[in-house]
Amino acid sequence: MYPPELVAPMNKDLTDYGFEGLATPEAVDEFLTNKEGTTLIVVNSVCGCAAANARPGAKMSLQGDKKPNRQATVFAGVNKAATDRAREYFLPYPPSSPSIALFKDGKLVHFVERHNIEGHSAENIAANLAAAYEQYC
Repeated sequence: MYPPELVAPMNKDLTDYGFEGLATPEAVDEFLTNKEGTTLIVVNSVCGCAAANARPGAKMSLQGDKKPNRQATVFAGVNKAATDRAREYFLPYPPSSPSIALFKDGKLVHFVERHNIEGHSAENIAANLAAAYEQYC
């Protein structure tokens, strides 16, 4: 587990942009039980690809007209129980940090794994998500 003061700026990067921070399994369940519409969940991480690619890409993806109704984030290595619970909703995908999941009406419809984030630009990730929004939002 990482010290809260270390990860606070990394967490704020998304929560200051309107993502709801989910810190407990109960918060994850409550957030995902509202199944109507589209929901984006970012599994945040302290790694460089989260800072350079995942977080900026997720934020950029929300600048278009089509976007999810709600956004949330869990923080791997910080809120372990919340992250583990979110990953149950991501099955059959294996645990991946960072990663980004898009749900429509409670069903997982698009998932961006770490290997699709690491080595890819934030712009590329935003375009990937924007294409999913065009289809599902």
